[in-house]
Amino acid sequence: MTALALPGWRHVYSGKVRDLYEPEGEAPGASDRLLVVASDRVSAFDHVLRPGIPGKGELLTRLSAWWFARLAGVPSHVLPDPVPRAVVGRAMVVRRLAMFPIECVVRGYLSGSGWKEYRATGSVCGVPLPEGLGEGDRLPEPIYTPAWKAPQGEHDENIPFERTVELVGEPVARRLRSMSLEVFSRASAIAEARGVILADTKFEFGDDAGTITLADEVLTSDSSRYWDARLYARGGEDRLASFDKQIVRDWLAAHWDATSGEEPPALPREIVERTAARYRELIERLTGEPA
Repeated sequence: MTALALPGWRHVYSGKVRDLYEPEGEAPGASDRLLVVASDRVSAFDHVLRPGIPGKGELLTRLSAWWFARLAGVPSHVLPDPVPRAVVGRAMVVRRLAMFPIECVVRGYLSGSGWKEYRATGSVCGVPLPEGLGEGDRLPEPIYTPAWKAPQGEHDENIPFERTVELVGEPVARRLRSMSLEVFSRASAIAEARGVILADTKFEFGDDAGTITLADEVLTSDSSRYWDARLYARGGEDRLASFDKQIVRDWLAAHWDATSGEEPPALPREIVERTAARYRELIERLTGEPA
């Protein structure tokens, strides 16, 4: 992964999908501003895959910005500063925060790893649930199931709420939980009005001089599971088809052994195109504008 050289900005970090810069001319770590650039890279099973998804960085940045604009009253790290011309549309200038080491996961429906855990234990991340629920069922109320953000290269770990208290203290832990549930509730209502179900998502927060602030991407296809409300209501095998990279995960699981130690194979053109189309469709459904 080679990050772009951007005038006025110094590259400091690259994750699986995004590249991070800080202003040139300031000491490393001294600036309160950062530039976050979303690439077209796509990851699955802790691997960055090739090729990327054309336009993915712009699509996710656009969707994240759209959601930030609709969460009035929720402190966010987004700043109105202009971005370099080379990354317009797929980058945001944000305020540097002291990030909390917690992924704030909220689940409104029983799916994914939550469904697997429920079948085995009757609970999800230590939260007991009623008996008799099926895959994809709506939960009686959304549940907060935090995870500890592991260092790069390690797997995140689901943790009980009590562990978050140990990590950040009880007042912050309670505030993270309440803010996560509040934002999820607001976003769910907005999505449902547009015929889309927000099944689950994850938020990240940081401290800005004592203010708990929503950060990172928010409610994108990479951080959330969305379903088509009409297909869900109709039932059938495709009712839980999500607007994300599940197409990539399914193809990879069928054509590559994640335990083999080998690099994953290149994605076929059809899989890349179908995935890009799902990203675009979600944006069009939510925003009402062409992607």
